[in-house]
This record gives sequence, structure tokens and C-alpha cells, in this order.
Amino acid sequence: MKRIVLFLMTNLAVLLVLSVVLTVFGVGRGVSAAGINVGELLVFSAIVGFTGSIISLLLSKFMAKMSTGARVIEQPANATEQWLVATVRKQAEKAGIGMPEVAIYEGEPNAFATGAFKNSALVAVSTGLLQSMNQDEIEAVLAHEVAHVANGDMITLTLIQGVVNTFVVFMARVVGFFVDKVLLRGNSDRGPGIGYMVTVFICEILFGLVASIIVAWFSRQREFRADAGSAKLLGSAAPMKRALMRLGGMQPAGLPSAMAAFGIAGGAKSFGALFSTHPPMEERIAALDNLRQ
Repeated sequence: MKRIVLFLMTNLAVLLVLSVVLTVFGVGRGVSAAGINVGELLVFSAIVGFTGSIISLLLSKFMAKMSTGARVIEQPANATEQWLVATVRKQAEKAGIGMPEVAIYEGEPNAFATGAFKNSALVAVSTGLLQSMNQDEIEAVLAHEVAHVANGDMITLTLIQGVVNTFVVFMARVVGFFVDKVLLRGNSDRGPGIGYMVTVFICEILFGLVASIIVAWFSRQREFRADAGSAKLLGSAAPMKRALMRLGGMQPAGLPSAMAAFGIAGGAKSFGALFSTHPPMEERIAALDNLRQ
């Protein structure tokens, strides 16, 4: 649940900080005493909505390394590292992408892929995963992460996040304008006041929660696709299925919010499932069972 909360708070923080800063400096708000300039407000909303998600994407590899302490394998120091690099290289060539950086980080069983571009991504696995799985299962996990990169999932989710963020910023200001009008009670000589600012702030939080549900749903669909991508790269769904079954019996550690959507493990139940970036393990296994071998 902590990972889910961090994921939500990151998105909300980006929205709030950018919108407040730009609003304070009066950069194209699109809302004034005269009314709403829809075009100007839409441009403002798009700037706020996409800027944060694009910056996060461009910084994703750097933030991943810093937050997890991942060590990129420059020169393999042992047989395990040699095998990891060789396996990722083989899979990347088969997937038609550039060789990603391969990294190892200390932690419980998990793995992730991140990066702004297909040909310069990062694939990282934890020491816990290396210690708890056999080579066939690890290979399936690596193929899952390579499939994320080949499918362009980082870019896709960034664009989706930008679109829903734009909607959040736009609608929050429309609602804020009408609430402020009610509070003014006919005094329309001045621009948006405290009622507008407070309403926008509250609406961005509320609408941001809805936006996170939408983005999380898309992320879950990309997980199914990455599982299928692993099966395609390996020529069989069996290794990925075994890897998921093994992970299902473990307690995988959460990832930092920036990489949560691209890890191998995760999935929540009940209300938390709405905000989870990963489907439950049993659903992923069932989807693999339904694939044509």
C-alpha cells in the first residue's frame, strides 16, 4: 500500500507545484474577472499536465539508480553478471531494441525497467530475485522487462499521465471559477479570489485521485502485454508462469514511485486494486494460460 500512496502523491505533487507556481506568476491562467478563455486555459493546462510527466520520464534512469542504489554492470565481475548481460543482450536483439543498461540492486525479489528511450533503457534486478529464482525464471523476468521497453510502455504511460493531468488542471479551474462567482455574489470587478484558489487546490487533489485510477488501469493492461511479450521472446509462456507463481508466494518489496509501474511484482486487492499498477498474480497467470503456445 505504501508504494501505491507514493505513486499517487508523486503525481499530485507535480500537478500542485507546477500549477501553483505558474498561477502565482500569472502565466496564461485563462481565468479572469471577464470569464474563462477556454483556449488559453487549455494551453496552460497542457503545459502543467505534460511538463511534470515528461521531466519525470527524462530523469527516470537517474532517479532509478539513485533511489534503489542500483549498480550498473560495466564489466561483469562474475559468472552471474556475465549471464545477466548476455541474456539481456540476446533478448534486446530479438526484440529489436538497443542494448539496455543492466543493473543489480540490493533488496527483496523484484525487477524493473525504465528510461525515456527504447535504445537507452535500464533493466535492473534485485539480489533477492537472483537468489530466489532459477535461471529459467530469471530469464522470464528479464524478458518481461525487455518487453516493457520494446512496447514503449514508459512513453505510453507518460503520455497518458499527461493527458489526464491536463484534464485535472482544466476542470479544477473551471469548477474554481464558478465557485468563486458564487462567493463574489455579483461583484465581478476583480479577478479570481481566495475561493477560486482554495477550490482549485481541493479539486486538483480529488480529480488527481481519479486520474491515478485511470493511469493505474492502463498500467495493469501493459503488465499483461509485457507478460505476453516475455512468452513471445522465450517461445513459451511456461517460464513466465513459473516466475509469477514463485513471486506469488513471496513478499516482493515495493519500488520507488517512479518505477512502480514497471516492476515485475505487485498487485493489490479490494479498494487498493483501483490504484494498483499491477494486476493480481492469479489474473496474470490465467492470462498466460490463455495464450496460444
